[in-house]
Amino acid sequence: MSFRKLLVTALIASAAPLLSTLPANAQDMVITNAKLVIGDGSDPIENGTVIVRNGTVVAAGTGIAAPAGIPAMDAQGRWVTPGIVASLTDLGILDVSGVSDSNDSSAGGAAFSAALDVAPAVNAKSENIAVSRAGGVTRATVTPFASRSIFAGQGALIDLGADPDALMKPRASQYVELGEDGARLAGGSRTAAYAQLHYALAQASQPDGPTGAIEGGDVQVSQFDIAALAPVVSGEQTLYVHVERAADIRSALLLKREFPKLRLVLVGASEGWMVARDIAAAGVPVITMALNDLPARFEQLAATQSNVGRMVDAGVKVAIGQFSDMNQPRWAPEEAGNLVALNKMPGASGLSWNEAFAAISSVPADIAGMGGKMGVLKPGAVGDVVVWDGDPLEVGTVPVKVFIDGVDQPLESHQSKLRDRYRSLERSDLPPAYNW
Repeated sequence: MSFRKLLVTALIASAAPLLSTLPANAQDMVITNAKLVIGDGSDPIENGTVIVRNGTVVAAGTGIAAPAGIPAMDAQGRWVTPGIVASLTDLGILDVSGVSDSNDSSAGGAAFSAALDVAPAVNAKSENIAVSRAGGVTRATVTPFASRSIFAGQGALIDLGADPDALMKPRASQYVELGEDGARLAGGSRTAAYAQLHYALAQASQPDGPTGAIEGGDVQVSQFDIAALAPVVSGEQTLYVHVERAADIRSALLLKREFPKLRLVLVGASEGWMVARDIAAAGVPVITMALNDLPARFEQLAATQSNVGRMVDAGVKVAIGQFSDMNQPRWAPEEAGNLVALNKMPGASGLSWNEAFAAISSVPADIAGMGGKMGVLKPGAVGDVVVWDGDPLEVGTVPVKVFIDGVDQPLESHQSKLRDRYRSLERSDLPPAYNW
């Protein structure tokens, strides 16, 4: 059991005066006396105030008078931030990776690929959503993963509120595998993967719809799948392209020349630092892991912990993401904090505190097409506010309050219930599970 989990109960108990200042399900609220983080890369504000009305931020900053008649919370100098925005997650579509009945993140036996849509499968009551919410995550992009074609399907944008409706935007994106995984799925070569992608996008560009499918060997992409790519070509859907090797990144960037309306996003990009200027010049953002420096594959031989810092220094917009399976979204602040620490190592390139927090808040929101609407505490943004017991990028810090759309959220989950049940070391004839 991690240090973070063990501290949750004690920290919430110590914050009891703060926790009792707001009624449950309040959608209008004021938080004062906060160390306020706007989330856009600017410096934290001492003695800050944030005002939420009808679930939307109307003011945030210093010198703001709290309006009368709205429930108010004195943050007592605590850190107050926008909610974490987690990029490329399996939240709501996977519960236990080893149990296929609980896993809707891929469909290896399906007749479709790009036409697959995760939206109907998203389970708002998933324990993974509850655990992530308790970690300060309030919004996320949910993405399927490829298993029978380079096309994984259509992802969605969700909120993590404790209500039955998690979907914010269905069919928000498409996910495509290139590089080594794409080569394997397309027939054994990168050339086949690029040919398949170019053909499918060209067919999706036809004004009268696609005229042919892709068939051959184990590779099957139907006309229905190709038709589902039309919003990608027109720029309505974001196209996530997974590439790691520098050469593959350059090839992926060329897609924008042939299909100029593509909202292209690079995923992974372990060798992105080698071609950072090219990525920046193309105006293409990157979603990657914070400290991926192990060359687990040939396409990652030049991986370095300084990858994110070097790309940001070159002008690339980088979000920390790829939160799926064992890499949980609630760890986003810790991973961002690691980049802050890295910046203090001689010869290494990390991020400043402001840059690191933006990489898990406003930057992923921008990449998801929700810039200014989430991941920031600015007028017009959703009222997602997190109150922390300390610096949110420190490993021992946890949220003591989470609001989504101004609504006070429960921080309890199945994990926390199990922790509370079995934390006692008292012995009896029967294990605690029998004491109902």
